[in-house]
Amino acid sequence: MIPDSFIQDLLARVDIVDVVGQYVPLRKGGANLLGLCPFHNEKSPSFTVSPTKQFYHCFGCGAHGTAIRFLMEHTGASFPDAVRSLAGNAGMKVPEEERSPRQRAARAQREAVVSRHSEVLETANTHYRQQLRTARPAIEYLKSRGLSGEIAARFGLGWAGNDRQGLKAVLPNYDDPLLVESGLVILNEEGRRYDRFRERVTFPIRNARGHLIGFGGRIIGKGEPKYLNSPETPIFSKGSELYGMWEGRTAIRSNGMVIVVEGYMDVVALAQLGIECAVATLGTATTPVHVQKLLRASDLVIFSFDGDKAGRKAAWRALEACLPLLRDDASIRFLFLPEGHDPDSYVREFGPDGFRTALKEAMSLSQFMLSELVGRHPMEEAEGRARCIHDARPLLQAMPAGALRMQVQRELAQLTRLTPEELTQLIHLEDVPSGPLVHAASGQRGTVMPVVRSESNSGQAGGAHAPGGQGDGPQDDGHFPDYEPDMDGQYEPYYDDAAGGYDPSGGQGGQGQQGGYGQGGYGQGGGKYGGQGGGNGGGNGNWKGGSGKSWGKFDKNFRGQREVPGAPPPARRVVTPIAQRLLQLLLTHPASVNELDDASETMLASTAGFETVRELVALVRTTGASHTGALIQAAEGTSLAQPLVMAATATIYEDELPDPAGELFDALRTIEFDAAAREQQALIAGGLTGDDAKARYLALKERMAELKKPRVIE
Repeated sequence: MIPDSFIQDLLARVDIVDVVGQYVPLRKGGANLLGLCPFHNEKSPSFTVSPTKQFYHCFGCGAHGTAIRFLMEHTGASFPDAVRSLAGNAGMKVPEEERSPRQRAARAQREAVVSRHSEVLETANTHYRQQLRTARPAIEYLKSRGLSGEIAARFGLGWAGNDRQGLKAVLPNYDDPLLVESGLVILNEEGRRYDRFRERVTFPIRNARGHLIGFGGRIIGKGEPKYLNSPETPIFSKGSELYGMWEGRTAIRSNGMVIVVEGYMDVVALAQLGIECAVATLGTATTPVHVQKLLRASDLVIFSFDGDKAGRKAAWRALEACLPLLRDDASIRFLFLPEGHDPDSYVREFGPDGFRTALKEAMSLSQFMLSELVGRHPMEEAEGRARCIHDARPLLQAMPAGALRMQVQRELAQLTRLTPEELTQLIHLEDVPSGPLVHAASGQRGTVMPVVRSESNSGQAGGAHAPGGQGDGPQDDGHFPDYEPDMDGQYEPYYDDAAGGYDPSGGQGGQGQQGGYGQGGYGQGGGKYGGQGGGNGGGNGNWKGGSGKSWGKFDKNFRGQREVPGAPPPARRVVTPIAQRLLQLLLTHPASVNELDDASETMLASTAGFETVRELVALVRTTGASHTGALIQAAEGTSLAQPLVMAATATIYEDELPDPAGELFDALRTIEFDAAAREQQALIAGGLTGDDAKARYLALKERMAELKKPRVIE
C-alpha cells in the first residue's frame, strides 16, 4: 500500500495543468484553463482545470478530480499505476509500506499469476483476431448481424476455428497447466487436451482497467450452448464482471446512463447503431457486485429484458440484487421488449431511435416491484392484501431507509388499504436494518441479512428530556427588552444530502425546568461528536456547551466513516450557508486552518451544522494537504468526498481571496453572534429569573455589541 503521506507530497509537486495538458489541448480562460472534455463529446469547451486548486471539473458531464483521478479515468490506469506514473515524471520513488517476508512473497506470487494469465490470454486473443480475417463463415455471420469491420475491431472480436488444438500453433507449451487454469484448454478425464473455444466468434472480456481476463464465445451454426464463457479463474469471476463496461465507459458517462442487456451480441449490435452505453452480464443472474459497479458508473441504470416469463423472472432477480443498494439520487428502471425480441433484433427492426423511445418508457423499479406484488394476489380480498404485505416485507426491509423506501411504503399502503403508519408497524421497518435480500422470490418468504454499518451512525441522542415546567415571565425592570435580530447572519438552513456519514443532530433536549433553557439547542453537536448539552434545567447558560469528542484526530476517527457497500444512505446534514461558505474557504485555503484557536474549535464543535467543516479541519491537520485537489484526493472513498467536490465545483471560478484569514475571522464572528443570539432568546423564554440568568443575559448583550463592531484591519 502506498502511504498517504507520499500521495500528499506527490500532489504538492505535480501540476495538474501539465498532466491534463498531455492529453487535452488547453487554453487560458481567466484564472483557469479550458478545453474540450475528454470524457464526452462536445463542441464548446466545458472542461475546466484550476491551477490554483489543482482540480478539474467538466460542467457538461460532471467529470471531476485530481491529477491522479484524471490518469485513472482517461488512461484506465489503476490507482497505484497512476501514482507511480506521476511519481516517475516528478522524479520521485514510490515507497511501499513495510510488509513481512510472507506478505511480500504472497503479493509477488499473486502478481506473477496475474501476469502469466494475462500473457497467455493476450496471445490467444491475438490468434483469434488473426483467424477472423480469413474465416469467411464468421465474417458472413457478423455481416448478417449488421456488424462492420470497424465495430468488430473496436470490440476485438475474433474467431476460434474447428481445430481441436488450434492454440498449439501460438502456445507451443500446450501441456502447461496454466492453459487449463486460464480456461483456454480443457483437460478431459482421459488426460487429453483440446481448445475450449472452437467454431465460435470470440468476445474478449476486459475488466474496469482494460485488462483481458477471459473470453466469451458465440456459436454461429447449430449447437449448444449458444454462448460459452471462460470458467472461473484466479482473475475472472462471472458474478463480478460486465461485458462492455471497458469499451463503453466514455459513452456511459456522456449519455448519463448504462443499459444492461443479456448477451454480448446485444452490446455490440447496439454499439454498431450508435447506442454505445450497453453492457451485459456474463451468462449469470445479476449480482449485488454487478449493481455496485453499475451505480458507480452511472446514476441511471436500465435493465433490458425479454418480455416473456423467463425475462420477467430474470428481471425480478435483478431487482432483488438492487434493493440493498438503492439511493435516492439514482434511478433503476426496467425495459421489457415485446415477446420474440431481444435488444439486437429490436434495434434492427425499429432502429436506434425506436429503441431510445422504448428506453424512455422503461418502468421504474418501484413500479415493477409493486405491479408484480399486486399481480400475484387477489387484492379485492383481505387475504390477498395480507399475503401481498407478507411478500413485500423482506423487500422493503432490504431497501435502505430514505425517501424512496418511504414513497414505496406509502404506495403499497394505498394498494393494501392501510395507512403508512399501520404498514410500518406490520412490517417492522424501524426494527430491522436494511441489508442484502437473501430470498424474496415469488410466493416465498424472504429474510434480510443485516449489514455492517459505519461507526459514524452510532451517535446517541444529546441531552436528556427534562421534565417541563412553567417558567416565570421576564421581570419588568426595563433592563431586558425582547431580543430582535438586527445583524445579518440569521440563515435558513439547506440540506446537504450528499454529506452523510452519520447523524449529526443529536437528540432533542428537554423543555427545561422552571426558568431553565436546556432546550437541546447546544446538544445538537451530537452524533459522533458527543451529543451533549441540553436538558439540564436552569444551568449556567454557557452557550458554548459541551465540546464533545475530539475532532482533531481525523485519521483514527474518520476511517470508520468509509462508505460501506450495501449500507443505508447517511442521514441528512443540516448545513447553513455560513457553514457552506466556511467549508469553501477552508477547502480553497487549507493554510487558514492554522488560524483556528481553541476557542474557535470549541465553538464549532458545539454548534449544529458544522460537522463537515470539522471533518475538513481534521483532514487538513492529519494529511497536511496544501491545496484543494490534495484534500479531495485524501477524502476519496469517504463520506466527506462528495461535499468537498461540490464545494470545489462551486468555487472553481472564484479568484483567490486577498485576505483569507480576515474572511475566516469574519465568519467565526458571525457564528459566535448567532450562537449568542440563540442563547439570549432561550434566556428570555425561560423568564430571566435569578441573578445568574440576568448576569448571563447582560454578558451576552455586551459580547454581541462587540461582535457587531467592524473588524479593524491592521
